[in-house]
Amino acid sequence: MRIAILGTRGIPANYGGFETFAEELAKRLVANGHQVTVYCRELHPQPTYLGVKLVYLPTIHHKYFDTIVHTALSTFHLLFHRADVVLYCNAANAIFTFLPRLVGMRVALNVDGLERKRKKWNKLAQLWYLLSEWLATFLPNVTVTDAAAIEKYYLDRYQRKSTFIPYGAEMGKLETTDVLRQLGLEAGRYFLYVSRMEPENNGLLVREAFELVDTDRQLALIGDAPYADEYIARVRNTKNPRIVMPGAIYGQGYKELGSHCFAYIHATEVGGTHPALIEAMGRGALVMYLDTEENREVAGDAGVAFEQFNLAEKIGDVLGMTDPQRVALCNAALSRVRERYSWDAVTEQYQQLFAQMLSADVTDERR
Repeated sequence: MRIAILGTRGIPANYGGFETFAEELAKRLVANGHQVTVYCRELHPQPTYLGVKLVYLPTIHHKYFDTIVHTALSTFHLLFHRADVVLYCNAANAIFTFLPRLVGMRVALNVDGLERKRKKWNKLAQLWYLLSEWLATFLPNVTVTDAAAIEKYYLDRYQRKSTFIPYGAEMGKLETTDVLRQLGLEAGRYFLYVSRMEPENNGLLVREAFELVDTDRQLALIGDAPYADEYIARVRNTKNPRIVMPGAIYGQGYKELGSHCFAYIHATEVGGTHPALIEAMGRGALVMYLDTEENREVAGDAGVAFEQFNLAEKIGDVLGMTDPQRVALCNAALSRVRERYSWDAVTEQYQQLFAQMLSADVTDERR
């Protein structure tokens, strides 16, 4: 099949979950014999990456127009460079999904989570996302959700079925520790937080809660975000020597951090399945997670749940665990990823979906 992926910042993945998703899915589809094109916003020198064709198009670097403008240009380009199947990412792009259908292409849209609930958006942007949710139920051939909680939301609110395909993760620890040395961290002696530094991801909550805990272990706050300078400044406003905040780290360094942390803290309250949580579990980390429906779906009894008001207490509880208790939780997390969140299994589900889309019109099945 000729497959196009639109709506992300592109690959190599150097931003967030959708970019990692695009890279992991695209390279496996290519390995299985498909022709894959990924539309990119950031310019890299290579025309291909891991066998995936890259198309670079401009955008407007603005909080409210970045995604929409780039996807509009990508869609226009796609109309003259046909694919068999098109996969859009991000519900905000729903408005564009009918255009490739007009010229005979099959279109799927991965809506992610409930983006309109993010605090960074003004009322107009929240209204756009609400409209896009509705458009996502009928403009593409297929709506894809990556969390059972989001699948249920679309069914309850819009009475439309979606295709549930989870996110994936690699498994196993890396032995290398280069990034730890660079950051002054010691293996097994630091808590790890990884996320875009935006209010609903609660980096400030994690930093302030950790400062209340009497421990000589460190906290590594990893992440950055465009258009969030004021919030990031608040997160960084500390002189506590135990806290390390180097900004965003990707690739090998990110994998090393997840492989050697004492525990991983996941505090995101908005969205569907969060990649960083699954990835930490896949590295065999002891995970602590904010107790939302989506996070509970991923980690369940394989992690330690906390509320916003008791994170410091829960950190203390984790510090007081015995080695057998810690090992049991880590092994449970690994087993959960192996059973539910394999990238190879995710790719196979997308391949089957794309094949079904080409063989029959599946749109009516959502009713």
